[in-house]
Amino acid sequence: MNHLAPPVLAIDLGKTSCRARITSGSGDDLTVLAEARGHGAPGLADHEGAELSARAVLETVAHLPADLLAAVQHVGIGAAGVEAAPHEVAAFTAELRLALGATIAVVNDALAAHAGAFAGGPGTVLIAGTGSVVFDVDATGAVKQIDGWGPWLGDEGSGRWIGQQGLEACMRAFDGRGPATTLLVDAEALIGSIPALPRWVSSTGAPARQLGTFAPTVITRAEEGDAVAADIVDAACAHLAVSAAAAGTGAVCVVGGIASHPYVAAHLATAMHEVGVDLVAPRGDALDGARLVALDTAISYDGRVVRDDVHAA
Repeated sequence: MNHLAPPVLAIDLGKTSCRARITSGSGDDLTVLAEARGHGAPGLADHEGAELSARAVLETVAHLPADLLAAVQHVGIGAAGVEAAPHEVAAFTAELRLALGATIAVVNDALAAHAGAFAGGPGTVLIAGTGSVVFDVDATGAVKQIDGWGPWLGDEGSGRWIGQQGLEACMRAFDGRGPATTLLVDAEALIGSIPALPRWVSSTGAPARQLGTFAPTVITRAEEGDAVAADIVDAACAHLAVSAAAAGTGAVCVVGGIASHPYVAAHLATAMHEVGVDLVAPRGDALDGARLVALDTAISYDGRVVRDDVHAA
C-alpha cells in the first residue's frame, strides 16, 4: 500500500441509502480502509435537497473511524440532481467542505456509476435502482442520456416504477377492477387498510422513495409465481431493455439495486437479448467511480463535475 498517499473518501448517495468508503493507494495497490452505510436522501433537486443530502452524508461518515476521516483530503460524491439544481449543489458542497475539511467533487450519481463501471472510459451503462437511467459516454467524452427523467415523467422500469405498479394493481384488485393478487395482503400490511395507501405513499414527504420500498415485495411475489407481480417485473425489464437499446451501442453494463436481484437479472437478460443488446460486466461500482472523480480532473466528462476546493475557500 502507498502510505504516502492520503486516504480518499468516496460517497454513493442514493434515494434509498448512502454508502461511504475510504481507500488508500491506487491501481492494484488500492486498499479499502473502512466502509459505512446509512440512509439516503430524496435528491439535490428536491425540497431542502442540499440540507437533507448533506445530513445523509455526514450521518453516514460519522460511522467511519475518526482518524481516517480526519486524514481525508479529497472526497468524491455521486448524487442525484447535480445538474438540475446548481444552487443546491453549491450549498451542499460548501457544507461538506467545511464539515470535512477536504476538497469536494460531486457528479451525477449515474455518471459516478458509469465511471466505476468503465474506469472512466467510454461505454453504456444502465442504472436501475429507485430511479432508472441510461448513460452512454463516447471516446470524446460526449454524454447521451436516455430516460432518468424522474419519477413522474420517466424512470420506467425502476424500483419506484415497480413499487407503484404493484400498489396500483392492489388498488384495482381491491375495487374489483383487476385480477386478484397476493400483493393485496402485503399492501394492507403497510398501513392496515387498502384505502389508507395513498396517505402512506405521501407520509414521508418522499413519495418516489416510499413507492420504491414496495418493489422488493413485488419481486418476491413474482418469484413465488404471482401472475400480476410477474407481469409487472417482466414489463419493467422490457422498459429497461428498450432504454438500453435506444443508446444504439449494442452493449450495456447493468448496475443498481433492482437489477442486481437474481430474478430480475435473469428476466432482464432475456429482455436485453430480445432487443439485441449484449451485457458486459462492470469493472467497478459507483464508489469506485466517485473515487475516480475525486482524483482525476482529466476524466473525459470532468466538465460535468462540480468541484469545491478546500484550498480555494
